[in-house]
Amino acid sequence: MKELAWEMAETSRMMRRFYDRRASALGVTSAQWRVLAWLGRKPGMKQVELAECLDVEPITACRIVDRLEEAGLVERQRDPEDRRAWRLELTDKAQPILARLRALAEEMASEAFAGFDDGDIEALRTRLARVRDNVTKAETAQRESA
Repeated sequence: MKELAWEMAETSRMMRRFYDRRASALGVTSAQWRVLAWLGRKPGMKQVELAECLDVEPITACRIVDRLEEAGLVERQRDPEDRRAWRLELTDKAQPILARLRALAEEMASEAFAGFDDGDIEALRTRLARVRDNVTKAETAQRESA
C-alpha cells in the first residue's frame, strides 16, 4: 500500500513538472500559473483561502499575488463582509493567459492519459475522489482527537 501512495505522489510531481516546463513558455512561473488556475476555478477567494489551496504560508501567497497584481493579471477587492480581508479576482488581461493555460492542460492530459478510454478515466476520477475523501476524513478525525 505504501508504494501506491508513493506512486501517486511521484506521478503528481512528474505531471506538475511536465506542465511547469510548458507553462514557462507563456511567461508564468509554477506558483503564478497555480494562482491563476485557482482563481479561474474559484473567483473571489480570500488570500488566506488561496494560501491554503496552494499549501503555502499566507505571506508567500501574498507575494505571488503582489507580482500578479503588478503585472495587471489579478486585482484585490475589499471583502464587503470583512473590511480587513481581500477578495482576489482575475482581470480581463488574465483571461487570454488562463485560456492558453487551460488549453495547455488539455493537451498535456491527452498525452499523459493516452491509451485510456472514457470508462478508464471515469473510474480513475471516482477512485481518486474516494482517496481525497478518505484523507479528509482522516485529517478531520486527527484534528478532533488532538
